[in-house]
Amino acid sequence: MKTLSIDIETYSDVPLQKTGVYRYVESPNFEILLFAYSADSQPVRVIDLACGEQIPKEVLLALEDESVIKWAFNAAFERICLSRFLGYPTGEYLEPESWRCSMIWAATMGLPLSLGGVGAVLGLEKQKLSEGKDLIKYFCQPCAPTKANGQRTRNRPFHAPDKWAMFKKYNVRDVETEMGIQQRLAKFPVPAQVWDEYHQDQEINDRGVRLDMDLVAAAIKMDTRSRTELTETMKEITELDNPNSVQQMKAWLSNNGLETDTLGKKAVAELLKSAPPKLSQVLTLRQQLAKSSVRKYQAMEKTVCADGRARGMFQFYGANRTGRLSGRNIQLQNLPQNHLSDLAEARSLVRSGNFEAVELLYEDVPDTLSQLIRTAFIPREGAQFLVADFSAIEARVIAWFAGEKWRQDVFAKGGDIYCASASQMFKVPVEKHGINGHLRQKGKIAELAAWLWRLRRCTEGDGCYLYGTN
Repeated sequence: MKTLSIDIETYSDVPLQKTGVYRYVESPNFEILLFAYSADSQPVRVIDLACGEQIPKEVLLALEDESVIKWAFNAAFERICLSRFLGYPTGEYLEPESWRCSMIWAATMGLPLSLGGVGAVLGLEKQKLSEGKDLIKYFCQPCAPTKANGQRTRNRPFHAPDKWAMFKKYNVRDVETEMGIQQRLAKFPVPAQVWDEYHQDQEINDRGVRLDMDLVAAAIKMDTRSRTELTETMKEITELDNPNSVQQMKAWLSNNGLETDTLGKKAVAELLKSAPPKLSQVLTLRQQLAKSSVRKYQAMEKTVCADGRARGMFQFYGANRTGRLSGRNIQLQNLPQNHLSDLAEARSLVRSGNFEAVELLYEDVPDTLSQLIRTAFIPREGAQFLVADFSAIEARVIAWFAGEKWRQDVFAKGGDIYCASASQMFKVPVEKHGINGHLRQKGKIAELAAWLWRLRRCTEGDGCYLYGTN
């Protein structure tokens, strides 16, 4: 056996979309229901594991045989689920080097990241069956107990034999569609370098990052208390039933002489410049309530694995026009900065649950919690994390590839590319926080909007290959 194309259908009472596959497979109730495969492009066979059938021994051996190339659409799902099926403990998974992902292949061609979408665009003869969504909901997720279903919380094959038969056909068709993608894209192979980067990405996702769950739990609890107290204070001042309601708040502000069409972040910041004390206090409280700091902590709580590590934080080729990785779950690519001079002390107070001290010393509890998000990620003993960022990396690399000398000169001299673009657009000097500074935003919009155009220019005009500039 040289190749194995795979698709599986699974059950877990853990919601996959909210937790990611690594946490999904840790549920005691996780199981693989159906295993469809094709060895060396032979007709697809489906193994009904839910009804007692067993995967052939030679196929099981192939899963761990590095010389057999395993194919799947979104192969990370199959690889992690099969790792648990084979008895691998948390933190140990099938080696990714012998796995290939047809979703990544499609992404390198600018195609959709869904099996149905790719099949439709390529016009495959055998496309993904549309009934799949309902069948997955029926067999792969818990159901609500009702009198009609005998108070059961899960649907099994014997509850709907006709649906189960269709589900098996659906499973087979997914493998056929995946194989069709391989055949259609055979003339456009993925460069070996990209597969190497994909495997590196999988190793990073498998390793994950350790979380300080004591801090996470304390932060969520503190945020809940803070929000309750802030809401009560706003109710006392405004006498509104729901001060978080945009409609109610806009009406209250209007009745107090302050008109506004929106309560967005920028609009509130502008209103605060001229608002009288009472209204200013309410707007400030609203700003604090608008902080979404707790969502990151909640995402950590949902995705953390049994060994205290969060995994699957990146989607390889998530931006399929440029090859950039996308963030998933906790979104590590979008973490708030911290500027607290006594970060360690603030962290210690939150971790110990000392709400009064945090409120007294830092006043804005939600903002403090937001600044502590990065400290919830902890390195192994004897190591430390370093925070770094590339400055305008996409614009710098693309300017070099596209041969735009004037942009390279701006970067070389430490200039602001947005100001430089705005200056060329409007033929006037533009300085950040200085002369014509208001035009910088227009330069930024133009610069970002033109980014893909320059990418296309360099890839088509010079025939170069660009991947993962960030």
